[in-house]
Amino acid sequence: MPRPRDSEALVDVRASSVNPTDLSFIQGASDGAVLGYELAGVVRQAAADGSGPAAGERVAGMVMGGAWAETAAVPVAQLGKLPAGLDVEEAATLPISAVSALRALRSAGPVLGRRVMVTGASGSVGAFATQLGAIGGASEVIAVARDPQAGQRLLGLGATEVVTSPTAARGLVDTVIENVGGTTLTEAFGQLAAGGTLVSVGRASGADIVLSAEDLQGDGGRAGRSVRTFFMPDESPDFVADLEYVLRLAAARSLRTRVEHREEMLGDLSRLRAGAWPGKLVLTLPPTRSRP
Repeated sequence: MPRPRDSEALVDVRASSVNPTDLSFIQGASDGAVLGYELAGVVRQAAADGSGPAAGERVAGMVMGGAWAETAAVPVAQLGKLPAGLDVEEAATLPISAVSALRALRSAGPVLGRRVMVTGASGSVGAFATQLGAIGGASEVIAVARDPQAGQRLLGLGATEVVTSPTAARGLVDTVIENVGGTTLTEAFGQLAAGGTLVSVGRASGADIVLSAEDLQGDGGRAGRSVRTFFMPDESPDFVADLEYVLRLAAARSLRTRVEHREEMLGDLSRLRAGAWPGKLVLTLPPTRSRP
């Protein structure tokens, strides 16, 4: 049983999402390590300092490791209340992916009436960024996905155009939410209009990013372009407000989640060990399990 700090609540975990970073840490994890960042469940014990949700409330949140457990100590500054109508499995997919997409878009500046490109759009952060760009009033959302079969789904999420590479997009864009790195970032930077901003959220390719002297030239209407780095949860202090906003959107079905596969946390975890699935994988714990 975790020993919470005064500003942490104990949460009985009902579901925990799996992220690519979890898989990268598995190989080097020491015996007894508890992995996992995103979770949803029920508050077992409220924070000792009186802040945050009360015991018995349904919540979702983020921890810097420790979500794949029956009970987790979660800082109340990273814990949001679940609205009615949203189940814990869906909620467990939102604290990192959806909030990252929200904050990345916000850091790029207003998107109302502007052209937004999202690379790695078939991934979790990319799919949420595609939806939030449309919700935010972007005139166009160009989704970049290597898998052509993802096209219809992304159009259904609000994309106005789906392409397999940034250079295939028609015309320049004002904002890029970049999730891939490598040559994809270089190509996407080349698609920015003057004064445009690229936010580097992820590096799924693992490849180095090389911008040549020509890439950095500002001639031909390309002046004032910028690249912003990104790291969760350091973008802004009010994580709870952002989390509860995306939770409300999901409850209202304005923001669509994609739980592709569920496994019991105490099962054989065969799909997790396979390391590949098209949507989000969620580890679950039944509410009837006895807890010490």
